[in-house]
Amino acid sequence: MLLTRIKGPRDLDRLSQEELDQLAAEIRSFLVDAVSKTGGHLGPNLGVVELTIALHRVFDSPKDKVLFDTGHQSYVHKLLTGRQDFGNLRSKGGLSGYPSRAESDHDVIENSHASTVLGWADGIAKANEVLGREDHHVAAVIGDGALTGGMAWEALNNIAAAKDRPLVIVVNDNERSYGPTIGGLANHLATLRTTDGYERFLARGKDILERTPVVGKPLYETLHGAKKGLKDFIAPQGMFEDLGLKYIGPIDGHDIEALESALQRAKRFSGPVIVHCLTQKGRGYTPALEHEADRFHAVGVIHPDTGLPVATDAASWTSVFADEMVKLGHERPDIVGITAAMLHPVGLKKFADAFPDRIFDVGIAEQHGATSAAGLATGGAHPVFAVYATFLNRAFDQVLMDVALHKCGVTFVLDRAGVTGTDGASHNGMWDMSIMQVVPGLRLAAPRDAEQLRAQLREAVAVKDAPTVVRYSKGVVGPAVPAVGRIGGMDVLREPGADVTRPDVLLVSVGALAPMCLEIASLLDKQGITTTVVDPRWVKPVDEALPPLAERHRVVVTVEDNGRTGGVGSAVSQALRDAGIDVPLRDFGIPQRFLDHASRKEVMAEIGLTAPDIARQVTGLVAKLDGRYDSEQAATVD
Repeated sequence: MLLTRIKGPRDLDRLSQEELDQLAAEIRSFLVDAVSKTGGHLGPNLGVVELTIALHRVFDSPKDKVLFDTGHQSYVHKLLTGRQDFGNLRSKGGLSGYPSRAESDHDVIENSHASTVLGWADGIAKANEVLGREDHHVAAVIGDGALTGGMAWEALNNIAAAKDRPLVIVVNDNERSYGPTIGGLANHLATLRTTDGYERFLARGKDILERTPVVGKPLYETLHGAKKGLKDFIAPQGMFEDLGLKYIGPIDGHDIEALESALQRAKRFSGPVIVHCLTQKGRGYTPALEHEADRFHAVGVIHPDTGLPVATDAASWTSVFADEMVKLGHERPDIVGITAAMLHPVGLKKFADAFPDRIFDVGIAEQHGATSAAGLATGGAHPVFAVYATFLNRAFDQVLMDVALHKCGVTFVLDRAGVTGTDGASHNGMWDMSIMQVVPGLRLAAPRDAEQLRAQLREAVAVKDAPTVVRYSKGVVGPAVPAVGRIGGMDVLREPGADVTRPDVLLVSVGALAPMCLEIASLLDKQGITTTVVDPRWVKPVDEALPPLAERHRVVVTVEDNGRTGGVGSAVSQALRDAGIDVPLRDFGIPQRFLDHASRKEVMAEIGLTAPDIARQVTGLVAKLDGRYDSEQAATVD
């Protein structure tokens, strides 16, 4: 196999055109076989095989910086830079599903949030200029979906202003981000894709010119790189050229020779250049091409021949939300859905099918989505903006100043909250409850099971004068956790016997961690430690009944799948201080560090967020209060 002979990008230089085509076929077979066993981003990588080969033949990585936006399209890049062990892809100790500086000097950007690559490229190109590195180049690959993000256009505005600063921007145009790319930019790119007179003109002349001795090929190269005078004669003037950026394309993104020609011309140019490449997401794999929803953007473990999942998933948090949104849509004509280019992943597809005039996909533009939601609310609608928890970070200012300041009734539904695991540091939803704590008037719910998700979503959309947030985990929703009582707005999940006058521990359980908190209480009970377990349901603001309840216990313990700094534990601690209640409090949550990719269970064990770990520490805390702390006694909790 050719692929096994590729240990680094320069090994590509020795291959003939026929061998390069063979290598592309081998890479696609490798990807289908490997990713079907582990899960991962399959469709995007099948679409960039030839493009990545061409990039590494033209640019000299790692001296030249080849940057990938979002990074889910970097599997081919990994293969060509010496990383061909995909056996533990996205698992603990295995390759990351995104670029990783710890893995290779060829990787630059680890953050897999979209629309950032052009800002990175602008900065690196400026550094090359300042430090006099004239032989260093920058190539930034950005998908057409990521170009819907405002950051990309802020960067383009700056890039275009430096006419003599070399920078190659490769637009990987597959008409999709997760699903089909939407909006004015998508329409413009579609125009360029379908106005193929320019390319047909060149194609007809290519054979004649290349057969012309001496001057034929140079003349073709000159003609193909002609400035917009010729191009305007045959195709519409490009939006990118209107910005002051040189434009090459559209180029067949699966023709290695054409790609190399375009990239070489862009590399030789002394300023910023757009190279517009047309690719096909899922290329070469029939099940992906026939999957209209997202062309196998991301898959679990699948049968490689059929593309069908090996195991059928149980009901997920996302599916529960999806079904309840449709019910709410039938009941309330004012409810509308908003997604940031992730209609399927966040569960709004069913709502879109039922109410096509009440769904708005803003593209990868969370900031715009939040402010647009404020406008919708001001106009009398009640928008439900469903987004991954980690991506709401990007719209904090809009939530604060546009939604909350104006007292707009907008509901943010945060999917993939807490530890998500396999997608690594940038996808863990561990900041939302800390960030949202500082927003005046905002109310935040953390449902513990499917029944509570349905109930709290309804409570959230009933609020008309403030933003509300409903957040839940990734994956399968657990069994129902019934309440045994109610104190204020809080559900009591477990209480000690009636003969206990002052229980030892008030355990405040946040969201989906309720089953674990009940397990903690059982372990404490075996140590003779009495425990009350409550689910606040709405963790912001802190329920008024919580401080007086805390006062009736010897110690308060909070457990949350959010960063400890500024999270629910911090809010409860402040509420106790404000109420003048001096009860010891211990908060358990996610440490404020970037967590390596692994399964959720492995990450939770690594950070000590498990029932035995927490019970052991609480046992020691209670023992200290009794003046009888014994490390060996605490160690018996398991």
